[in-house]
Amino acid sequence: RLSGMGFVVERAVVAYEPDRIGRIVAEAADGGARLVDTTGGTGLGPRDRTPEGVTPVIDYVVPGFGEAMRAEGRTHTPLASLSRSFGAVRGQTLILCVPGSPNGALESLDAVGMILGHTLETLAGRTAHT
Repeated sequence: RLSGMGFVVERAVVAYEPDRIGRIVAEAADGGARLVDTTGGTGLGPRDRTPEGVTPVIDYVVPGFGEAMRAEGRTHTPLASLSRSFGAVRGQTLILCVPGSPNGALESLDAVGMILGHTLETLAGRTAHT
């Protein structure tokens, strides 16, 4: 889905270790990635610790991303309310943490796809309203 939106996609598989997840996300952001998308680890299972790994390395959370992703997911399943998906910022990088299920991940990206361009422009400092 991200490739179809024009993004160059690089993948990394990271074990369910919060410190390692945070380190990889920080390295990608600090290395110039404009968008970092994690998939998986946002549920309630014993190994679902992506938010705990990512939160220490972000500057701030953007609540609307998580709200939009859960709202879209609820149109497909009430279980979407259990997701801890969210959007956040580190420097000029947008970080999205989406569910690991293929459908959940795609639904989440669909929910925020229309605002990604504006978000990335704003984070890059282009804030003039036209």
